[in-house]
Order: sequence, then structure tokens, then C-alpha cells
Amino acid sequence: MKKTILLIISILIGTIGCFAQAKQSAKAKTGAAQVSTAQNTQSQLRVGAAKLNVTPKLEELGANSLGIHDSVYIRAIVIDNGETRSALVTVAGNQNEQSWKASTERMEKELGIPVKNVVLSSTHSHSVGRITALDEKIFATVKKAVDKLQPAKIGWGTGVSYINVKRDIIDPKTRTWWEGANYDGPSDKKVYVITFKALDDTPIAVYYNYAMHAVIMGQFDMVSGCVPGATSRYIEDSFNNKIVAVWSSGAHGDQNPIYFQQTFDLRDIRIKEYASRGIDISNSMPPGGTGLNRKDPVVQRLMHEQELINDAMGVMLGEEVKHVMRGVDRWLDKAEIKASQEVISLPGRRRTNQGRGGIEGTYEDADPVTIRIGVLMIGNIVLGTVNGEVYNAIGTQFMKESPYARTMMVTIANGSATTGYIPDDASFGMNVFEVLSSRVKPGYAERGIIDGILNQMEKLK
Repeated sequence: MKKTILLIISILIGTIGCFAQAKQSAKAKTGAAQVSTAQNTQSQLRVGAAKLNVTPKLEELGANSLGIHDSVYIRAIVIDNGETRSALVTVAGNQNEQSWKASTERMEKELGIPVKNVVLSSTHSHSVGRITALDEKIFATVKKAVDKLQPAKIGWGTGVSYINVKRDIIDPKTRTWWEGANYDGPSDKKVYVITFKALDDTPIAVYYNYAMHAVIMGQFDMVSGCVPGATSRYIEDSFNNKIVAVWSSGAHGDQNPIYFQQTFDLRDIRIKEYASRGIDISNSMPPGGTGLNRKDPVVQRLMHEQELINDAMGVMLGEEVKHVMRGVDRWLDKAEIKASQEVISLPGRRRTNQGRGGIEGTYEDADPVTIRIGVLMIGNIVLGTVNGEVYNAIGTQFMKESPYARTMMVTIANGSATTGYIPDDASFGMNVFEVLSSRVKPGYAERGIIDGILNQMEKLK
């Protein structure tokens, strides 16, 4: 009897084991089928790029403009992953809230690019002036890029360039805060590069990011793309103009070109000319178009040197971008596109005295200021965005804390903040024009921006 019972139990255990194995096997096959189906839904990336010449006509120039030095452009890259699209767009000069809102809403409605998926930034070149019908021209450039969509792959890389420098310094003569090349100050020398190629390795576009103000050509009082224009022009020429090279500004609020002496010298000439008329502009920004005798050999020499420096910086930065492009060996041909944008509000202040630098500012409480921050993720490449002029230390700290190795910060992106410059917390002790003019109270912007972007990244995981 015992043997019979043991035999029945053994048979039952074996039967249960067979059922379990069959169930596990079926589950494994179902899981494999699900993975396969998920992989099959990821479509081949497509990329298109375009640029549009938006140089103003002579009759469109402002009263203080003396003409056109070189052409300026809007440049755009569109990425399509089969489910959604994103756009990386840069305007020569400056876009604003109106142009950002009108152009991105139209992109969403007519081109299927969600507003939050657009990074619309500015070169912030001080020599471009006003571009008429800017929102229409932005949309037209993106539309051209959409029309050129083709199967493509994306690569990431970083390089270094030493053409920027912190511009807040203690003047060695006056012992007060002023503008100058602070070689010991914090300055991110990295160049962040996203490369786009067709499947046969033909270059389509490159999106590069660097932290430096585009101010070399400002004293010319003429339309110019400055260093961003010179860099993109050099890169595009190197590829027989079959590539679109799109600049984006990193955290450059306190970063100037390292060779900037000619601008200081020309500013001094303007100050002396105004002083001869009984007008003191020594502690303010001299107005454009006046105060310089263009026939003066000294002025001509200084301006010629500026042209040489501008082109040289374009060549040096362009060469580093090309160097990074050549070194990319890991490519994405399929990628998720995720994005988020939000507006944060911070306590505001209003300045009650004047002076460009070297004096202590006085303030009163004011309405809160707003900053638009965002995230665009293309696979494991992350762009954190801010719509203001952010100090370099904020950008480097954000990238340090990012959980993604492939991270950059794009500033003056997606509209215009109401803050003015956005210093990091430590820099509020410096009596320089960026800090003095900032409309945000100390102690709020740095962590507000960093934590705000990181929180959005966390929600997109």
C-alpha cells in the first residue's frame, strides 16, 4: 500500500513539474516575442538640416548701424524617430518670447514637432541687429529641414577650446571689480558636439555648443555673425557647404573671448570722444554708431585686428569641432525622443542706482522673475535648456550632477527670461555689470535652475 501511495505521489510531482516547465517555456517565448515586437516598433532615425540667409536689407537697418559686414543665418536640424520629431534651431542674434511662441506653435501645428521638443536658441551675437518677421523665418528654416529628412545616425563627442575666459576681474589699477581676462576664474573649455550622418556616412549636420559671448564684432556697428558665424562658415566651407553647422551657446553669462583688448581700446576712444563734448560715459556702455572716427588710422588698425581675431577664433573652434566629429565611433540609428519644459518663478529685485561696474548696487523688492527651463533627450544625449544668460558655474554644476554622461546646457533657449543675467550664488559678491543688472535676488537661481532641470529629467526616465 505504501509503495502504491509513493508511486502516485511521484507521478503527481512529475506531472506538476512538466506543467511548470511548459508554462515557463511559454512565458519565455511570450517575453521574447514582446521584446522583439518592442524592438520592431523603433523606427530608423531620420534627420534633415537647413539654413536660411536672414541678413537685413540696408533699409531695415537701425539708425546707428553702418552697414553689413557679413551675412547672418538661421540654422536648423530636425530629428524624426518615427513616433515624434524634435528640432534644434539657432538664430543669429536674438530670438524673443514672441518669436519663440509663434514659431514653435506653428511647428507643432503644421510640422508635427511638439513645442516642448524644440530647442530654439540664439547666438546672442551683439552685432546682428533686428531681423524682421523673425518667427516666419524660423518656421521657414525648420520647414526646409523637414523637407530634407533622410535615414540617419547620431553621434556624440566632446573636445576642448581655449578661446573663452571669465570676464569678471579685479582691476589691478583701481582695485575694484571691472571687465577683463580672468585667467584664474572658472571657465568651461569643453566643446560639446552632436554629429549627424546619413547611413552611408555622408555628413548631414553638426550641432556644437560652447560657452562664450559673441561680442568681438560689436564695435563695428555693422551686421555680423561674429565668432558663431565665422565658426559655422568655416565648418560648412570645409564640407563644400553640404553640411549645416549649428552653434548653440553654453553657460556663457560671464565668459568673453579671451582676446578682447581691441574692444576695450575702441571703447576708451569712444569715451574720450564723448568726454570732449562734456558727456561722461566712462561707467556705462558707449552707444553704437557714434564716437569713433573710422578714418583714424588707430581705429582702422584696431578694427582690422578684430576681424583677424574673429576669423582666427572661428577657424580654431571650427577645427576642434571637426576633430570631435572625426573621432565619433559610437552611433545611434534608433532613439527615443523625450522632452519637458516648465517656467519657474523666483524672487525679484529692482536696482535703484546706476553704474556699469566697480560700485555697490542698491536694490528694492520687485515682482518675481520667470525663467523657462527644459530638457530634450535624444536617446542617451541630454540637452538642458535655460532661456537666460547663465553663469558658467551653473552650467558646469548641472552637468556634474546629471545622471547622463552625454549632457550639455543650452542657454538663451526657448524665449527670453525676465531676469537679465543669471549669476551663480557665489558671484553675487562681485560688483560687475552682469551681477549689478541681474533682476533675480541672490540665493535662488542656481539651485532653482539645476534642481528644476534635474527633476524634469527624473520624470522623463
